[in-house]
Amino acid sequence: MFKKQKWLLGICCFFLISVFSLKINAIKVSAEDIYAQIRILAQILVYVRENYVEEPDIQKLIYGAADGMVRTLDPFSQFMPPKEAKEMKVHTEGHFGGLGIRISTSKDGWITVVTPIPGTPAWRMGILPEDKIIKIEGEVAKDISTDEAVEKLRGKPGTKVTITIAREGTEPFDLTIIREDIPIFTITGVRMIEKDIGYFRITEMNAKTAEEMDKALADLNKRGMKSLVIDLRNDPGGLLSTAIDICKRFIGDKKLIVYTQGRRIPKQEYLADASAAYAELPIVVLVNRGSASGAEIVAGCMQDHKRALILGMETFGKGSVQSLLPLEGESSLRLTTQKYYTPSGKCIHRDEKTKKGGITPDVVIEVSRDAEIALQKQEVDTEIAEAKERNKQYDAKTSTYSVVSSTGGAKPVVIKDEVLERAVQFLKVRDLLLK
Repeated sequence: MFKKQKWLLGICCFFLISVFSLKINAIKVSAEDIYAQIRILAQILVYVRENYVEEPDIQKLIYGAADGMVRTLDPFSQFMPPKEAKEMKVHTEGHFGGLGIRISTSKDGWITVVTPIPGTPAWRMGILPEDKIIKIEGEVAKDISTDEAVEKLRGKPGTKVTITIAREGTEPFDLTIIREDIPIFTITGVRMIEKDIGYFRITEMNAKTAEEMDKALADLNKRGMKSLVIDLRNDPGGLLSTAIDICKRFIGDKKLIVYTQGRRIPKQEYLADASAAYAELPIVVLVNRGSASGAEIVAGCMQDHKRALILGMETFGKGSVQSLLPLEGESSLRLTTQKYYTPSGKCIHRDEKTKKGGITPDVVIEVSRDAEIALQKQEVDTEIAEAKERNKQYDAKTSTYSVVSSTGGAKPVVIKDEVLERAVQFLKVRDLLLK
């Protein structure tokens, strides 16, 4: 009995220490009330540990309790075990040690290459879209999740991994690849869509995005860009600092970009610099239901300062700040602590009761979900085709692959991007009116 009470006391102490170790102003609740509530959880742990039909995994129980606790707050607060915390860090930092391939799981259960990333080890070794990875270090890779495959393929730069590739028209073959530091590119589709109209898409906002954008803008400038379309459709956002840096390229005069405020955190304003490199560049910003967080900060800032025309559909309405708090054992707590507000004072976060929130475009263009899915598929198919074309010359020792001529046969139906076409029309009309 004494042993049981001692164990119960230890569990209670653990939770008390966990609660009070957070670097946030403590809620004014008496220690007795907190202890009484935590004791219920501790009692459950004791009963499960001593009476459950099988020997339980105590860490799994603790993690499950932590996850359940945080899930009651909102959809964006999250308890992250070590593995998930590490993955979050990878995405925010913008790079990882790996091979340089985008993968998915095919219908037959095999890990399949979507496309290799140009300049990476996978690219140089001749890995192609639609290659199937059937073994990783000699272990069969069928019916495993993409997360499991990613964990096996990634690793410290300089280390080796051997994979077995199955490719149509050839026997399976092994490739031993040396991992390198792989950048996560977030600026895609950089091109001139008209003689003097530049375009790029921001897929998410990590620590490298602003630097990537500077390169894209410089490249488009060299090609004669006089106006720009920034595509934020389906951009889930990311780092607050990156969203601010993006705005600073287009808005100067120390104007307000965004401000944050929380229950116990005072209002904090984020201002533009004195000048902006592209302060006079005409811009259209594209948004849709999938534009969230940082994407909404950029759209809201540009709209409030009448710096760009916002085109598309009402955005998601995810305008809350998640602070990343370290926990024991390399776990992390992603906790909502503040909300975003546009320069005019509009709260971006959608209120579940009033349904107000998000950014309403200056020009609303409704697009069906089916049409959006078809456009996304078309983009992926185009990316795969381009990757095949780029890879048509490589060391043929391990493959008999050749590019099939595109001449002859029925041409694929090209789905028009109505929102992008309207953006081009607006910029053309603007130029005509100013002449």
